[in-house]
Amino acid sequence: MKKIFLMIVVLVALTACNGNKFQVDGSIEGATDSVSMVLEQSSNGEWFIVDTVKVGKDGKFSVSAPAPEVPCIFQLRIGDQSICFPIDSLDHLTITSKMPNFASDYTVKGSEHAEQIMAIDKQAMKFAKGNAAPGELDRWKLELSKQIVADPSGIVAYYTINKYIGSQPLFDPMNDNDLRIIGAVANAFNSFRPNDPRTEYLVNQLLDGQRRRRSLNAPTDTVYADVASLIDIKLQDNNGKEYSLSQVAASNKVVLLDFTAYMTEVSPQLNKLLNDIYQAYHSRGLAIYQVSLDNDNVAWGQAAKNLPWITVLDPNGVDSQTVGAYNVTGIPTTFVIRNSEIVERVEDATRLKAAVAKYF
Repeated sequence: MKKIFLMIVVLVALTACNGNKFQVDGSIEGATDSVSMVLEQSSNGEWFIVDTVKVGKDGKFSVSAPAPEVPCIFQLRIGDQSICFPIDSLDHLTITSKMPNFASDYTVKGSEHAEQIMAIDKQAMKFAKGNAAPGELDRWKLELSKQIVADPSGIVAYYTINKYIGSQPLFDPMNDNDLRIIGAVANAFNSFRPNDPRTEYLVNQLLDGQRRRRSLNAPTDTVYADVASLIDIKLQDNNGKEYSLSQVAASNKVVLLDFTAYMTEVSPQLNKLLNDIYQAYHSRGLAIYQVSLDNDNVAWGQAAKNLPWITVLDPNGVDSQTVGAYNVTGIPTTFVIRNSEIVERVEDATRLKAAVAKYF
């Protein structure tokens, strides 16, 4: 009973009370008014009925419901076949489908995010049927990873890391690379959507995955603890000059080692926060060594040239050995370095100012 009550509370928190509504309409070829369809809303993997949908004799339908306060995942279900789509406030989507393959022979139009999720679901169906060449799944996951890193606090990222192909998770927390992508979403939500009802769920998902991975034979040179020896990084800035992290650490009282990607939605807010810290403590011995994991080096260079601290690019992005060595499971992730040792790991950007202040 307690679990059911909690899920209802979360669902209420996701739903607006301002009277605004979203709308979904469309047609189902081959359906008649005897077909029963249900509109459901997801709350971290649990589905709750929002409304029943009447299909006309001509197969057309229309349904509206209260607009969510934050982007949410909904589905239209006929029997055991479902079509998932995101709703962000006052969206108006159009869905067309055919019977009897309601959940596979369909299109969704009306928002970019809805079309992205449709593409993900259809590709997942292909893999679930075994209709894929060797290595194709890995290549697809790499493309999805890039999309997630570009917008880790978005509804599509949330949906993707919780997607299953058959009984297997698309992003498996027991896989190191997959766990980094899960971490990118969890940390982005925790830093920039702290009041989102899904944030705690995502953070717990990440922490559970990390605990399970650490119980295995973790590499001895991976940085997990708050205090650890420094692993050197040598990368180039936008002018081609190489910077060694160990040399920067030896020349400054405190160094912030920050892993980020400038093309993400959260980057401007993060860099504003870093600039505030930099202006306050740079004259007292603070340096920032910022490692970008962007895959567009031209766009990265344009952003990097406007920043006053050291900005370097890791050309291998989220797949680099540096990311693995520092156990960066999401961006932004920042380490505080003093006396050439890592003294603190900060994954919640709201704690960064207080974390730096302790060392001055």
